[in-house]
Amino acid sequence: MNQRIVYPNPEGGVCIVIPTGDLSTESTAKKDVPTGLPYKIVDVSEIPSDRTFRAAWEDDFTNPDGHGE
Repeated sequence: MNQRIVYPNPEGGVCIVIPTGDLSTESTAKKDVPTGLPYKIVDVSEIPSDRTFRAAWEDDFTNPDGHGE
């Protein structure tokens, strides 16, 4: 899969979910993102490959693809 699900971490930064392919990416997002939190489905190329400052990663969730159920 070339897609990832990102959502805001309540402590700051973002969380990244890697879908397994057993469910659609959208279904995985609704199931795995905590209830009420916004998420975006992004291409893997949009995720920084350098994990040095991973805790400082940010994203804009003003226009999310959905919210966790």
